[in-house]
Amino acid sequence: MLHLCKRVEHFFLYVMKILFVHQNFPGQFKHLAPALAGMGHEVHAMTMRKIEPKIWRGVRLHPYKPSHSSAKTIHPWVIDFESKVIRADAAFRCAQELQSKGFQPDLILAHPGWGEAFFLKEVWPDVKLGLYCEFYYQTNGADANFDQEFQTVDSERACRLRIKNLPQEAQLQLADAAISPTRWQADSYPEPFRQRITVVHDGIDTTAVKPQPGAQMVLKTSRGKLTLTRKDEVITFVNRNLEPYRGYHIFMRTLPELLRRRPKARVLIVGGDSVSYGAKPPKGKSWKQIFIDEVRSSISDADWSRVHFLGNVPYNHFIPLLQLSTVHVYLTYPFVLSWSLLEAMSAGCAIVASRTQPVEEVIQHGKTGQLVDFFDQKGLVDEICALLNNPSQRKQLGERARELICSQYDLQSICLPKQLHWVEQLASDIR
Repeated sequence: MLHLCKRVEHFFLYVMKILFVHQNFPGQFKHLAPALAGMGHEVHAMTMRKIEPKIWRGVRLHPYKPSHSSAKTIHPWVIDFESKVIRADAAFRCAQELQSKGFQPDLILAHPGWGEAFFLKEVWPDVKLGLYCEFYYQTNGADANFDQEFQTVDSERACRLRIKNLPQEAQLQLADAAISPTRWQADSYPEPFRQRITVVHDGIDTTAVKPQPGAQMVLKTSRGKLTLTRKDEVITFVNRNLEPYRGYHIFMRTLPELLRRRPKARVLIVGGDSVSYGAKPPKGKSWKQIFIDEVRSSISDADWSRVHFLGNVPYNHFIPLLQLSTVHVYLTYPFVLSWSLLEAMSAGCAIVASRTQPVEEVIQHGKTGQLVDFFDQKGLVDEICALLNNPSQRKQLGERARELICSQYDLQSICLPKQLHWVEQLASDIR
């Protein structure tokens, strides 16, 4: 941490009190918050998570919870808005309690996506507020109307999306600065907000996420334990939850042909059964099972035995999975860029990804990965098989992908110093 301290050494002229606000803390602040605590600042965090103990990596945690749920009779367009006001109310009460105990922050750093920063300046009106800007919903373009298969005829959708953005707009009006992880995500925000957003990614720990020739993984199968190594042909696909927003349906539809053409390949699929983004599946079903049912009759039992659903895996198992991958597949609507893609690049994976924004910020076709149209199932199969047949190209793509992450997204040398500089600028005239 010495190089970070030297970069922002005048932070040590005084100790600041910094309050992070994130319903699922640490979230995107998992590196920044403990770094500031490690530099000697008094760092607190408000969160809806029930975390024990009350101190995490030097950060003092203050849980809060909503006092009630949404009303059943509310206008359907404002259900999301009301839920954010309910969370904002809970954060407001928590802030009042902290104030009553004598806590006065110098800075507040918050994620505005769930509304928690709505009323914090009513408690501390003169405190500097910095916001993490993840995504501003578009009424047309970006993820809206991108996938016609799941686009129902809904003349009211644009109205709901405009209301969905209102809490962010209100918080941005109060903010003194903002930060966003990619240029495309920052550009989703309208002017004049966009001018105040600094683009700095959360950062990838390239010392921890790196190629490992000796990587291996033990899978439990119906026939017992199976040990996979780099000598095996392994195709990996990762979502937080298996759903259309991250191309799960497209990938599943490639499996009959992909498994037929690659009789020795193992397919490892990571992701839960819930929904992170977009519409929920029909009641009583999951997107995961819907698309298993769609393709299963086209896949023999022998081939299906080579498809492994791993669920949500612990991080210490997730990294070896990337290190084991022969070809990694990443698909997404034009939406928030997943950490998992940059981690796969840092691990030196040979990647086939969708030609969608903001993927194109990091994947250059033929250099740091291969790009295919999101909906082109045949093209996806062809690109995967071509890479599986070409070890030298996989090696080149993986090396260049890692070089890009190390040179532009490395946590310690690039991103964290830039984040700290952003905090420094936000705090420049406090004392």
